[in-house]
Amino acid sequence: MTTQTRTPTAKLSKAEISNLYHQPFLELIYHAATVHRENQNPQKVQMCTLLSVKTGGCQEDCAYCPQAARYHTNVKRSPLMDVKDVLNNAKKAKEGGSTRFCMGAAWREVKDNAEFDAVIEMVKGVKSLGLEACCTLGMLSATQAQRLADAGLTAYNHNLDSSESFYGDIIQTRTYQDRLKTIQNVSNAGISVCCGGIVGMGESDDDRIAFLQTLLSLSPAPESIPINALTPVEGTPLENQEIIDSFDWIRVIAVARILFPKARIRLSAGRLNMSDEAQAMAFMSGANSIFTGEKLLTTGNPDHETDKRLLKKCGLSSFT
Repeated sequence: MTTQTRTPTAKLSKAEISNLYHQPFLELIYHAATVHRENQNPQKVQMCTLLSVKTGGCQEDCAYCPQAARYHTNVKRSPLMDVKDVLNNAKKAKEGGSTRFCMGAAWREVKDNAEFDAVIEMVKGVKSLGLEACCTLGMLSATQAQRLADAGLTAYNHNLDSSESFYGDIIQTRTYQDRLKTIQNVSNAGISVCCGGIVGMGESDDDRIAFLQTLLSLSPAPESIPINALTPVEGTPLENQEIIDSFDWIRVIAVARILFPKARIRLSAGRLNMSDEAQAMAFMSGANSIFTGEKLLTTGNPDHETDKRLLKKCGLSSFT
């Protein structure tokens, strides 16, 4: 297949994306690496930190999530953190090399109350530190998205998780269209969209291809695409799901890079289950951002020093 750079607004058919996805593995890596070098600095990786500012007790039934109130997991419910504590965490993240700080709250949807007012103050505080500010708070109305935009929010994360056809096997308390509506509200408010998914939940290759096609249909295109590998958690419906093969994980990352040459492709959950070599191949395939810190919301994650050693092995450095 001839390597060519595609704009993120190119409307590829599902068959065309399938052809990309099913290339021989090393041909796909070469293709993605070429696109990456044509559009990104291949020696730089953005380090991000994600903090759970309100943990557990969520009303949703996401089969992968230990924060769902209906599942019996080891996650302890905790109220919304104090603004000062959040900003102290943001300062530490900046000192550790992160340039984006994301705040996650285990809510089904944002409520117009004192807690949302506090989140607005968190956003303003994070921005005042010179960091990019990102939030993931569940569903948003158009008015709420505008409030976040006015506070200076850089990006809002709202993942599609998987294909629309597989989505109902994982979540039934919120529809796919609900997710798309929030993404549109974020875009309309002028906030950058961070939207990705989770691989390794039992979905098929066809589901992964359809998921990527849906991402490609978003307008404007996401500036940030986190690719999570499922971390099975005891007490959730997916606790016995096998860890995804790293080749499959990298294949999704590579196709995402080809389809979205200008986006940040972010390695998110599941990196503790991936070898240094697999992560290096992911960087080669176009990933150029990692979430760093000992926890990614409630699941384990490499700490700052581990990631610095990994980047050094790969001859990479972080954006400052």
